[in-house]
Amino acid sequence: MARMNRPAPVEVSYKNMRFLITHNPTNATLGTFIQDLKKYGATTVVRVCEVTYDKTPLEKDGITVVDWPFDDGAPPPGRIVEDWLSLLQATFCEEPGSCVAVHCVAGLGRAPVLVALALLEGGMKYEDAVQFIRQKRRGAINSKQLTYLEKYRPRQRLRFRAPHGHRVRCCLM
Repeated sequence: MARMNRPAPVEVSYKNMRFLITHNPTNATLGTFIQDLKKYGATTVVRVCEVTYDKTPLEKDGITVVDWPFDDGAPPPGRIVEDWLSLLQATFCEEPGSCVAVHCVAGLGRAPVLVALALLEGGMKYEDAVQFIRQKRRGAINSKQLTYLEKYRPRQRLRFRAPHGHRVRCCLM
């Protein structure tokens, strides 16, 4: 079987949020994957595709793996969007600037769409969010997902407020 050429992991940062978008590892490439996660300081991995590796080695290294699979090429179901945004609210309110990794099979569809949703909830316009991600992850987000993002109406769940110039510690709900 021919080896698929996968894009390298990319970091996407916006305000006090940091994401690592990557393709899915296998048990054979798990060591490199864990090194990448540590390099970027990611302590949570959101897996939105079918299981391709044993998460036990990650958990032994203190990295939490969350499984929220949904159909390839499709926008995320509402329940996954709610769970994703709740995870990000908790993570970035507790540790502003921390990194959340997210991956699908190639790191071009499902994972970038979730990051785009976070950017929209953080105040970015959908066109800017898509362009921002595509600058780092060429070929990301298909037309069906793009239409979904265009119609998505953010409720500003990831807008973080710093009253009187103090360090950002809370987010608007």
